[in-house]
Order: sequence, then structure tokens, then C-alpha cells
Amino acid sequence: MVFRFYKNQNIMQPLKIGHRGAKGYVAENTLESINKALALKVDGIEIDVHKCKSGELVVFHDFTLDRITNGVDEVSKFTLQELKSLKVDGQYQIPTLQEVLKTINRSCFLNIELKGKNTAAKTVDIIEYYVLNENWEYSDFIVSSFQHQELKEVYSLNNKIPLAVLTKANLEEAITFAKTINTKILHPNFALLSESNVKRAQSNGYIINTWTVNTPKAIARMKKYKVNAIISDYPDRV
Repeated sequence: MVFRFYKNQNIMQPLKIGHRGAKGYVAENTLESINKALALKVDGIEIDVHKCKSGELVVFHDFTLDRITNGVDEVSKFTLQELKSLKVDGQYQIPTLQEVLKTINRSCFLNIELKGKNTAAKTVDIIEYYVLNENWEYSDFIVSSFQHQELKEVYSLNNKIPLAVLTKANLEEAITFAKTINTKILHPNFALLSESNVKRAQSNGYIINTWTVNTPKAIARMKKYKVNAIISDYPDRV
């Protein structure tokens, strides 16, 4: 599948993807952070999803609420109404996946990371709805995960949805798994990359979107390696 955002890409200038919105500027995975990323003219936005107790997909990174909200315990133990009553960093609300999609309104692509368990089927349902009813295309989405079973489930439910294999351990192992779900998109931690392994992967048709690259020095190195996209807390630096 050819992504509309990759079609005319100059490989010397990688696409910029806002990490959890624009995490370096505004509280992560909030609508305010999404809007900040959009204001910074990103090509894509990466978010994380969990399934809450009442069944909705909420946009949140951690499995527990403790780090950035006034709540405690696991996200999956709370209903949407209960989660909406909490505050992120004392002022923001936890959004749903649909609220993020409405905010983006197809102005960039969306990378949905399946963070929590049992998120695949609901994610497929929502993507299919937006493709059929809201003029989105499958190529406006990337669904990524470290959890191979969740990616396998998405692939079995709808093989039109672009998938990405997240890895912080081994690029070759990621490629081996990617073949089983017929994807050419890899999301490696930038510490795994060298100029030679990026070139080798790309020569075999793989797209390399690397995370989480924040310092000017690291960004310059990833540009030198000619990665396809850089996921950053500070996407304006890319």
C-alpha cells in the first residue's frame, strides 16, 4: 500500500511524526497536544490506546493512571465516565480515539499504537467506520504495536489496514515477524539503527519510522541515515 504522505517524499527530509501529539510541549495524548502537533505542521501523529472498562478506546500511554493523572490503578479498571472525571497534568482530559480522529480531521495520518490488551478488534471497527463514513482512507492510518498478537488480530480482521512492527530489541527479528503479517513498515527505536541496516532494510522495501528522536544531534544522525520518518516529542525540530 502506498501512503499518500509518502508518495512524494524527499528521502533527504524525513516525515515528521508528533509523539503522543507534541509531548515535548503539551501533556501527552491529550487533544491539546494533538492540536499543538497540527499547528507544527506534522505529517503524522502517534498516539496510544487502551480499552477501558466500559469498552471504549481511550488515548493514554501507561497501563496505570498514576504518573500523569490524579487517579490511581489500571486504566482498564475504569469506565469512560470515570476516566473523563480525571485530570491529566491537573488540567486536561483523557480523550477517546474518536475524539482524536475528529480533531485531526484527516489533516495528517494517524499512527495508533495498540498499547493495551484486547485493543485490536475495536480499533479495526473504528478505522472501518471512518473509512466508510468519514472520507478517511486506509492509507491515513498506521496501526503499530509491540504486541504481536494484537497485530496478528488486526491483520486477520482486515488486511487492508497498514501495520507497523514496533521494536526496541532487534531489527532483524522485527523483519521476520513483519513478513507474517504482510507489512513493510518497521518502527525501531533509533538506538538500533545504523546507516547500513537502514539502507539494507530499505533496499528490501521496508519503511523505517524511528522513535523517539528528540535531540538535534540524534535527529541529524537519523537524517544522515535517510530514515523515512522521525517520531519526536518535538516534531518541529525534524
